[in-house]
Amino acid sequence: MADRYEPQRIFIAEAWVPGNERLARYLRPDELHTAFQFDFLRAPWRAAKLREVIDDAIAGAASVGAPPTWVLSNHDVPRTVTRYARAQPDGMVESEWERARWSEESADHALGRRRARACALLQLSLPGTAYVYQGEELGLEEVEDLPAEVRQDPTWLQSGCTDVGRDGCRIPLPWSGSQAPYGFSPPGSAGTWLPQPEHWGAHTVAAQERDRESILNLYRAALGLRPRLWVGAGEVRWLASSEGVLGFARGEAQCWVNTGASEVELPEGTEVALASEPGVERVLPPDAAVWLVARSLP
Repeated sequence: MADRYEPQRIFIAEAWVPGNERLARYLRPDELHTAFQFDFLRAPWRAAKLREVIDDAIAGAASVGAPPTWVLSNHDVPRTVTRYARAQPDGMVESEWERARWSEESADHALGRRRARACALLQLSLPGTAYVYQGEELGLEEVEDLPAEVRQDPTWLQSGCTDVGRDGCRIPLPWSGSQAPYGFSPPGSAGTWLPQPEHWGAHTVAAQERDRESILNLYRAALGLRPRLWVGAGEVRWLASSEGVLGFARGEAQCWVNTGASEVELPEGTEVALASEPGVERVLPPDAAVWLVARSLP
């Protein structure tokens, strides 16, 4: 069917399976061309685990001649900001990572957004295709305090109102203005199908366009640089790094991610092309990422 169109269409599989060996069975040039790589959704903010995910995903896709296809969140799991806003245990089982809401632990959304910014640079520097789930580019958090009477996900009722389901990552996006519906629908119209938080005025597209350091402008800068630095840059080459730090090169560019608690010095002979946090030059702080290129000659 895809080949009947001009230009030809591409099929992307949404296949929740135990591992990349199984995922590869769905992929062939004459079957499904690519599949969402969901392992980041189930990985804690730890350098060793992130490296394991990357290696396994690339190898699995390459075994059938397919590109890896990266995502950080989707409509079935808690948003990236909220997943990274709490403790990052090593041993959680897959089902807990997919549906956990951590209702008993307070979420540090500032920390979660910092880590989400860094992970965006990691995702966009990898080989293959990157997908951004709506609202990720705005740094939206999971809305965890929805009243029971407004929940829409069938999971809520089917579980006897014990599983809060997926409504928290499906709140309509805030576009502009200081109060709901934030430009999502005309003023004076009926309320959105799920209520938007009162504080989302600070996260609207309009508000973030005015802030040079916003996560929206970080995404735009990264997407602008990606074709020059990363598209067609070749395989991932891991670089020696300290514990808690992830570093690799592709072509002439490098990506470094610090998931540890201490700052680390960046390699000599390089300069910052883009950083997830402002002010990064020779030292990478915790929960931050950076793209490096060879230092220009004076």
